[in-house]
Amino acid sequence: MTPEARHITFTNVCALEHKDFSITGCSETEKESMTGSDGEEAWHADFNQKTGVVTLPDFADPMSFPGYYEESVAKQEVCKQNLAVLIKAYESPPEEMDPPETFIYPRNDVQLAVENTLICHVTGFFPPPVSVSWAKNNVIVTEDVSLSQYRPRSDGSFHVFSSLKITPEDGDVYSCTVNHRALQGQPQTRIWSVPEAAAVLPSLGPALFCGVGLTLGLLGVATGLFFLIKATTTDTPDMAKNIKHLMQWTQSKTVSPGF
Repeated sequence: MTPEARHITFTNVCALEHKDFSITGCSETEKESMTGSDGEEAWHADFNQKTGVVTLPDFADPMSFPGYYEESVAKQEVCKQNLAVLIKAYESPPEEMDPPETFIYPRNDVQLAVENTLICHVTGFFPPPVSVSWAKNNVIVTEDVSLSQYRPRSDGSFHVFSSLKITPEDGDVYSCTVNHRALQGQPQTRIWSVPEAAAVLPSLGPALFCGVGLTLGLLGVATGLFFLIKATTTDTPDMAKNIKHLMQWTQSKTVSPGF
């Protein structure tokens, strides 16, 4: 199934509107091309491996993206040319930088000796890139580590996810360290240790996890309010900020009806 054929017609079903998006970004050190729908990534270009990567779940009739990688390569050339023209036109204005904020948390409820995934969410930074590194008990870890594509936020900044597969044991301490030019040589490190609740008897586990879940839920509300406030105050940037963002990253969005 091709992307153009993904919308299917059903009898007596209301039409749905899907917001498709396409992102092409470039800077002196980074380049990115991504496409998706309703805020979810469907495909991105891996310029190191010189191929396209489908990031949708496996379906019985999977989607394909013929010609997308070749088109992404061509768009990168246009992006670099536009970047050079804009830098010259605006006489190389000083680059605006926003430092990242970093959060670390497990994907699933933690149980000793049960495989899990730690997620390091790096958000609010500009421009890309950021570097993310992991450590276990103060020893650098490089295996079972992944890094997502850079994803834009409504305020013009970016966020990214890094994950580490773990099998937690009592006393383990993990850390995620993030570096970005706006941090001026002072990397952010967030630490996560195996909680004592992971070692309790199974009969006590649900009650304790319920309490932990409530606490995390309250923290989530506070974090959501923080991001809402930040987005509200940054959704109307001044002209200089718009120009600097445009010089380095371009983004296009299209809306397509689904039936």
